[in-house]
Amino acid sequence: MQEIHIQEIEGVRIGQAENRDAATGCTVVLCPEGAAAGLDVRGGGPASRESELLKPVAAADRIHAVVLSGGSAFGLDAAGGVMRWLEEQGIGFDTGAARVPLVCASCLYDLTVGSCTVRPDAAMGYAACEGAARGNYQDGCFGAGTGASVGKYRGMGQAMKTGIGSYGVQLGALKVGAVVAVNALGDVFDWKTGRQAAGLLTPEHSAFLSTEEEMYKSIQVVRNKFVGNTTIGAVITNGSFTKTEMNKIAAMAQNGMVRAIRPVNTTADGDSLYALSVGRVEADLDVVGTLAARVVAEAILRAVDRATGLDGLPARRDLGWA
Repeated sequence: MQEIHIQEIEGVRIGQAENRDAATGCTVVLCPEGAAAGLDVRGGGPASRESELLKPVAAADRIHAVVLSGGSAFGLDAAGGVMRWLEEQGIGFDTGAARVPLVCASCLYDLTVGSCTVRPDAAMGYAACEGAARGNYQDGCFGAGTGASVGKYRGMGQAMKTGIGSYGVQLGALKVGAVVAVNALGDVFDWKTGRQAAGLLTPEHSAFLSTEEEMYKSIQVVRNKFVGNTTIGAVITNGSFTKTEMNKIAAMAQNGMVRAIRPVNTTADGDSLYALSVGRVEADLDVVGTLAARVVAEAILRAVDRATGLDGLPARRDLGWA
């Protein structure tokens, strides 16, 4: 098994656009030939669009793009720009009267970083598609990861900056990769060593605290846990699978989030993970699902390691802990 760049997987193009001053942005995964896709949502507060398309009983068997966006539910507007770009390229489901691009989207909450009044919109979604055509994807504080942060249980004053990360592997002819924007309520851990990599800081930013241990100090009901966090991402494979099978792979891939984030899938998170099949390589579903969990966990770490501080939030490298 060898490491590959996420953009070495044929059949997808990934692009980004962001507003650095406002600390928000979006990332688009384009599938010009269409992709069988699944979705696993485990967080209690998702913001999403066209999720019903991905259920096995829905008629559409392929979609044309996934949008990962900041801006909370406001960021769903970015999908309109992606639809316009795809329509201009002649890409979409042929209805007879027009080609209708099928675009799914999920958003994370970044309104407590930068500006809360500037959000990804159709123009930014269109710009991300143009970025995909240029191959402008990069890990760090870009696209959907521009305003991402973690460790927010005690408020933004003790949180850390993260971003978006990617990782891919090749096993024979099979390729599996993931791109993940990390914006969790909880802490991030190195899935290989178990050591905390990012998350809740002490008030003086001199060491980590454990979000789980802080939570265990009281069973009193907390009504507002910064109720818009959410880790979102997409797994991409050149393996040949149906929509039903991709839903199972998406569910297995979520185990990567479980390995790397604690606590995870809380009521204050909208954790959502897509899985896209864009190739014709025959491969065992369980092998792909297991690899998917591995690349998701590693992509989450990359999002931490490649981030830089922004709007007063320190990143791991800023604290000298990288």
